[in-house]
Amino acid sequence: MKPSILRSSRLSLLVCCALAGTVLAVPVVQAQQASTAASLPDFTGIVQRNAPAVVQVEAKYSGRSKPSVGGLSGQGGVPNDPQAELFRRFFGMPMMPSPAEQAHTSLGSGFIISADGYILTNNHVVDHADKVIVRLQDRRILDAKVVGTDPTYDIALLKVSAGGSLPAVSIGDSRSLKPGQWVLAIGSPFGFDYTVTQGIVSAVGRNLGPGDQQDTSFIQTDVPINRGNSGGPLFNLQGQVVGINSQIYSSTGGYQGVSFSIPIDVAMNAVEQLKTKGYVTRGQLGVYVQLVTDDMEKAYHLSNASGAAVTEVSPGSGAEKAGIQAGDIILGYDGHAINTPADLPPLVAMTKPGTRVPLEILRNGKKQTVQVTVGTMPRDQNAVDNGGTAPGASGGSAALGITVQPLDNASRSQMGLKPGQGVLIGDVTGDVAAQAGLQPGDVILMVNQQPVGSVEAFRAATKGVKAGSTVLLLVRRDGQNRFFGLTVPDGK
Repeated sequence: MKPSILRSSRLSLLVCCALAGTVLAVPVVQAQQASTAASLPDFTGIVQRNAPAVVQVEAKYSGRSKPSVGGLSGQGGVPNDPQAELFRRFFGMPMMPSPAEQAHTSLGSGFIISADGYILTNNHVVDHADKVIVRLQDRRILDAKVVGTDPTYDIALLKVSAGGSLPAVSIGDSRSLKPGQWVLAIGSPFGFDYTVTQGIVSAVGRNLGPGDQQDTSFIQTDVPINRGNSGGPLFNLQGQVVGINSQIYSSTGGYQGVSFSIPIDVAMNAVEQLKTKGYVTRGQLGVYVQLVTDDMEKAYHLSNASGAAVTEVSPGSGAEKAGIQAGDIILGYDGHAINTPADLPPLVAMTKPGTRVPLEILRNGKKQTVQVTVGTMPRDQNAVDNGGTAPGASGGSAALGITVQPLDNASRSQMGLKPGQGVLIGDVTGDVAAQAGLQPGDVILMVNQQPVGSVEAFRAATKGVKAGSTVLLLVRRDGQNRFFGLTVPDGK
């Protein structure tokens, strides 16, 4: 017999045998299947109600290439992809441009947030476009005006005129999301319009680091998201929009199970500002922070490494006026726990400038709360000193294998230091300091939270160093501060 027939026959035999042996169990199996099906969510109602409010966004660039974009590529297909061209030519897909057209077209998704025609999408979908059009589910094509954009949040607000009331989504509360909850996306991946995908919330409050929208606390999901989904809505089971699909984490350029959405609370805060001012303002605290390291945990006698350690305070900032100091550990901001430095920038950025907020800090082993008036982040500056990490320097003592030299005020001024602040590392002679990364030319500002401005002060601060103890140094290098912990080996 042919192999295919053998496989078919064998399969039939196996199925028959299985049925013969379990006839009495069929009702039980059917009941279990029915119970399982009943426990799973039914998304059809959500899709039927909301799909008319989802749009396809097409941005055109006349006579020049599209700018490079972050997040998900807005292109509907891969240039020179024969499969994409096959679909476009023989199935008439309107959102699948030819390879030549793709060089001047960016495709994405969006959703109508009000009946008068306001639409939300990603900034990277329409960035620098010469013309933007949107396609509705009823196949109408409308010209869209870009009301305003905010690259920091990757938000763009569009406006269309349709000669009547348009269907709009219902806005939910992204702050109430919890890992494990079901969520649903509608968009146009690869030009396949009104594609529905589902998954769960994998994590909330996800920060992608200084280079990837550090002022945004993303919703992480496992909802399948691909190119063309950018700017589309993420729904909860109540049919409310809780996020804007924006980025994926991938080594291939395609979906690999990790997707990120901008919380709708962040987006709607930007919408109101774009409507009224045309731009978005963000709060600024005026501190640079770093992780609480294991060495800091030992030196400060902490129970854990939670918090954000302040390495530098910006002159004239709200933090400086409130008395925040280098060496303080920020534990809470306006009632929100700060577990890592990444928790701080999104909270500060969302705070209206001029607002007075409580800041919980740990100083010299004691918790205290100070009131800080939040400043305004310059529009051309990323909100790094909301609580951004800064590379830094090191410090030590004679027992740690370093020598220090005095600094004159002229040198301090060139380094951005105040008179009487810091001592210079002249040489690194011990293994402990070398392994910690200390270098000649580093400036030691503090020893165990005690400011040092002279060789004598440095010697006094390091006089009691014992074997096994950890010395925490605040060091300035290349204009930025960082804590270094140096532990004296036993027996030295």
